[in-house]
Amino acid sequence: MKRHPRKTRPALALAAAMLAAGSLAPAPAQAEGEIIKVRIMSSDLAATIAQGAVHTCREKGYQASAVVLDRAGNMIAAQRDTLASRHTLEIAERKAGLVVMSGTDSGDMRKNREDIRPELNQMQGIIVMDGGVQIRVAGSLVGAVGVSGAPGGDIDAECARGGIDKVRDILDFAD
Repeated sequence: MKRHPRKTRPALALAAAMLAAGSLAPAPAQAEGEIIKVRIMSSDLAATIAQGAVHTCREKGYQASAVVLDRAGNMIAAQRDTLASRHTLEIAERKAGLVVMSGTDSGDMRKNREDIRPELNQMQGIIVMDGGVQIRVAGSLVGAVGVSGAPGGDIDAECARGGIDKVRDILDFAD
């Protein structure tokens, strides 16, 4: 098929003008807050935290379980040490659930809201006990780790922090 130069040039000129006009038009206004960027930890990172928490407890001589929840309260990783009771998994998950709900470590929530502790303990998925710790990146809550199995929630919390310390560089330098 033979092209006619006179007919092709106006069509190309029109297309170029339309493209130029479109690129010069102001961008549509984006309402602030309607699109939210969310930080999400990977399942590999969560597994490393859970394993680090269990190993920290083991080094202290305790058989424990650790559960990592994402910022929405969904389980990402769980680890139970060989001789830890099966119930430690549920308790660890519920401790982490309290952290996700409150945005603070479970021990702090327990101290600060003793007045509603009985009611909170009736809620599905949470328990008001020490041993749940926040996982934060650049000030944003990305999840929580709960630990159960040591003789005391304070030791569970130490183990949880030990798991987080295994990935501290990743958390501290994430953008």
